Amino acid sequence: MDGLQGPQIEALQQLQSILGPHDTEFVVSVLESVSWDVQKATDLLFDSEAPKIIAPTQATQMEQLELDDNQNPSPPIRHPHRGQGVRTFIFLNPRSNWSFLWSLLTVPLHLVSGVLRFVFSVLRIPIPSLPFMTTNSYHSHRPTSPDSRSITQRWVQQLEEETGACSSKRSMANAVTTSFEVGPSTTRRHTYPPAASDDNQKILPDFFDGSYEEVLDICQREGRIACVVLVSAEHDDDADFKRSTLTDAAFVRILLDNDFIVWGGDIRDKTAWDASQKLQATTYPFVAFLALQPRRHGAPGSAPVVTILSRHQGRAAATAPVLIDHLNTQLLPRVTPFLVRFKTTLQDRDRDRRLREEQDRAFRETARRDREAIEMRVRQEKEEEERVRKYAEDVKRKQEDSARQKHQAGIRMEWRKFMRNRLLLPEARGLRLAVKLPGNGRVVRSFPPSATLTALYAFADSQLIPSTSRLEDDPSQAPEGVVDDIPQLDSYIQSRTAGHAWWGFTLASAYPRREFRWKANASLTETGLRDGEQIVMELITRRGSANGQISDDEYESESD
Repeated sequence: MDGLQGPQIEALQQLQSILGPHDTEFVVSVLESVSWDVQKATDLLFDSEAPKIIAPTQATQMEQLELDDNQNPSPPIRHPHRGQGVRTFIFLNPRSNWSFLWSLLTVPLHLVSGVLRFVFSVLRIPIPSLPFMTTNSYHSHRPTSPDSRSITQRWVQQLEEETGACSSKRSMANAVTTSFEVGPSTTRRHTYPPAASDDNQKILPDFFDGSYEEVLDICQREGRIACVVLVSAEHDDDADFKRSTLTDAAFVRILLDNDFIVWGGDIRDKTAWDASQKLQATTYPFVAFLALQPRRHGAPGSAPVVTILSRHQGRAAATAPVLIDHLNTQLLPRVTPFLVRFKTTLQDRDRDRRLREEQDRAFRETARRDREAIEMRVRQEKEEEERVRKYAEDVKRKQEDSARQKHQAGIRMEWRKFMRNRLLLPEARGLRLAVKLPGNGRVVRSFPPSATLTALYAFADSQLIPSTSRLEDDPSQAPEGVVDDIPQLDSYIQSRTAGHAWWGFTLASAYPRREFRWKANASLTETGLRDGEQIVMELITRRGSANGQISDDEYESESD
């Protein structure tokens, strides 16, 4: 010590404050091996997976929390080398011979410890506080897992084994009904301990199994009070604190009634060690209460910040009666009014948000119905326009068909008048035929033996001329083409695709019925007509086509 300079003495004191009471020469030798670098010395003494110790001279990246120690009952901060503190067993890296020898010596102890812990956990007997019963007494820091949730769950499980208690979350699942109410905690009633549980069953607080940062986020978001419990398994008062304070029925009840979020861990784990550095914990067991509070020196209307309400360090300051009295008389009366206002604001904000969502949903529903109504109206208008268009086209087509039929009927009437005027053969001795006209008309006419079927059809067709039409008004020329005699008429009819249907009727014998369809240049005797034959004129049902021609697939009989 006499030959050390100022920076070396400072480094020695810093490392001793971390390690606690220890051989000074040993600490000096470790510092000399790493060129008096406290960080490297810590990494050498602890595991490579252990959390790094930040030297005071380095910039500390620590979460900014305001410290509110007004009416704080915790004792003055004591450094580990000045009083009760963290007693950490220090051994060199596994490469060291001391660490290797010690690991060999502790193997039988750990075998016995594992068997006893299993028996005590099965019988629900609290594990006694014996040096070799600590599973990691030969190692200062346990290997850390990247999953903080599994670390917390493992610590809670070990806490249940050591205390013989169970978590209030499992114990009170069917008996305790907790619900948030705006107002002091005395207005809420719970069944505690649960009716379904054993009277001797101890209850632990409902520890949150997330990370410390998630606890702060819940405090910030939900306005809940956080209770952070940090312990050290190497401390003399660790077992007594766990079995008396953490399982105290009144303490657990006040945490449940006031909806505390409880989080804890052993500082041998990295997550708990980081939390202890942020909370400036120096003595264990350590209990801190945090909650959202307005900024002391912030501008009016500034956002509240998570504040350390109180810290309780050491066994005397962390007993159940002291904590309960502090919560009932100081902490809850001081922070509850602000938290109630904050939660009321959150509820109002949530109600407004739901109202806006309902309004937006109603607006979207109204817009959807309006859009569907508009689309339906447009569709109906299009359907109506399509119906009107089709109706107009149908009317137009019918008018065109009617006009075409009238035109065709007029042309046919002109042909009848022309045939009556120019093509009818004079009566001669030969075949005498009687033609029964549609209706009740009947005419008799004699045709020469050389007469053709066209002459018979022309005569029958001329009988359809109205009686009001005068003979002198008949045209002397054919309505279409050049037709001056019967052979030319045959040629004209053959040029028409309608063929037989051009006449619009057919001739047949009365009984037995024999149809005499028109053929060009066919004589009457060739068709089988005999003298005195009774012939019936049967009109063909006319159906106009697009080119103005007539099909002859149907006709009207005499009975029609």
